[in-house]
Amino acid sequence: MSEIGDGVDPQDAGRTAELAQRLSAVRRRILDAAAQREEDRSHGGELPSLVVVTKFFPAQDVLRLRELGVRAVGENRDQEAGPKAAEVTAVLAEREPPVSPPVWHFVGQLQSNKAKHVVRYAAWVHSVDRTSLVTALGRAVRNHREAVAAGDAEPGPCATEDLTCLLQVDLDPAATPESSRGGAHPDAVPELARAVAETEGLRLGGVMAVAPRDTDPREAFDRLWGISQELLLEHPEARAVSAGMSGDLEAAVAAGATHVRIGSDVLGPRPAVR
Repeated sequence: MSEIGDGVDPQDAGRTAELAQRLSAVRRRILDAAAQREEDRSHGGELPSLVVVTKFFPAQDVLRLRELGVRAVGENRDQEAGPKAAEVTAVLAEREPPVSPPVWHFVGQLQSNKAKHVVRYAAWVHSVDRTSLVTALGRAVRNHREAVAAGDAEPGPCATEDLTCLLQVDLDPAATPESSRGGAHPDAVPELARAVAETEGLRLGGVMAVAPRDTDPREAFDRLWGISQELLLEHPEARAVSAGMSGDLEAAVAAGATHVRIGSDVLGPRPAVR
């Protein structure tokens, strides 16, 4: 019997079956890729965690994924993620017995003024790339905890646990500290890591990156692995390496990824945005 029971519309079993088939194929790819890792990148044989990115897909698909055993979902737009997370949590809370919601990972670029929204539902933020965002996230966590204590807000994950932050690194070999986009320049990582580690309410989890276009993803992810190993010298708890999407999953796992962010290969082509 499933954990959620009747939480998924029985009239749309076809969609659930489709997701199950796609999910099984992705899990097999992760398993096969992990079997080929070098020993020093195998994390003691632990498999990489799958974060299913549900951007543009409805809350009903998140419920189906939860039915299929998915425990981590990712979003990269706060205006979509907040309402979706609230809907999923409400539906699962009505199950008998109640079902725990998935862990929400925010994986997209984040404006500092959105930090106060993201901390209400996300347990992880994969895209910390500047100290001003670190400051905003720390303030948002503290304000959220105060609001929860006063009874003015529903508790999000960070009400009791520190928000896990991954440092997004720009792996473009042509990037400079001044021109870096979509991540911090590698030279900025040590200072950024210290800022997270020293901020109340935040936990330094590790690093994240997207392979640059028109480059060998394995070379890019090898570079990320090297940055991760340097980070561990000062922050031995920051072991997460978030890397790899549908098209470069195998390269990321081979390079030592602990988390892979998969969207289309699980959910299919993104629906048209209206």
